Amino acid sequence: MRNVRFPAAIETGMNLISQPARGGLSVLAAAITLLALSAGPAPAQQNKGGPAVRDVQGIVTDADGKPQAGAIVQLKNTKTLQIISFITKEQGDYYFHDLSADIDFQLSAERGDKTSAVRTLSSFDTRRQAVLNLKLDHDKK
Repeated sequence: MRNVRFPAAIETGMNLISQPARGGLSVLAAAITLLALSAGPAPAQQNKGGPAVRDVQGIVTDADGKPQAGAIVQLKNTKTLQIISFITKEQGDYYFHDLSADIDFQLSAERGDKTSAVRTLSSFDTRRQAVLNLKLDHDKK
């Protein structure tokens, strides 16, 4: 049997495989493990050891595109079903911060007799600061 060694750049100063290889599988398994360990955390998890969080913001407009101050934006946690509300500011803007990156959220807005379509902020969306604008173009039922 022959000894199998990784190039020095991959070994990073230590012998990763000092035993004779008994087949291509053990070498492949070691290589995959090394690559997985050196890849680092996913972008949404690079938060200095704390839980992965993100923000979502946007502007609520009417059907003509005019910003709507005083609209109620609701953020629903699809795991716990908890709903948080935000009343838009003068320019129709809203903001939710420190949301879990591992959970899907649904957003909708309403003002008077108009509502928006429900938008989803997916856990697969890796943006640290997502922008979801909402348009009040549906009649309340």
